[in-house]
Amino acid sequence: MSDLVRVEPVALLPTPAGCAVFLGDGKKVIVFYIDPAIGASINAVLAGATPPRPLSHDLFAQTLEAFGAEVLHATIVRYEAEIFYARLVIKAENEIMEKKIVELDARPSDCLALAVRHNAPVFVAPEVWAQLEDMTSALEDLRNQDEPPSGFGV
Repeated sequence: MSDLVRVEPVALLPTPAGCAVFLGDGKKVIVFYIDPAIGASINAVLAGATPPRPLSHDLFAQTLEAFGAEVLHATIVRYEAEIFYARLVIKAENEIMEKKIVELDARPSDCLALAVRHNAPVFVAPEVWAQLEDMTSALEDLRNQDEPPSGFGV
């Protein structure tokens, strides 16, 4: 995993079609777009808010914990035809079974929603990172607009 690029959520901003997720490593920022409900779910965790009822990602995170499992990390592994592909790595260990590591195919948005709930790192494969445009200036332009966008923000 040492060659993977570790990223953190830098911003979640509403768009006309959903939510823009900006991930960065301190030198470069990338963006991908997700459903607004998942954006709100991620933002709620990052803001420290607790919804009155568990959201789907909360339910899944609680189910993992109930079975002695945790999210180890999420990795964006591929970018093809403007679609991102990711893998979620889970470790399970309980009184019924020995330690087991499971890697699941998942949408990056779901991976991020679960990673923030488990305080797990998020990575990008180096070949994916290298092919993506740095969106730092676009993010700064959005942040410097006269009227900040309503909704999410990290």
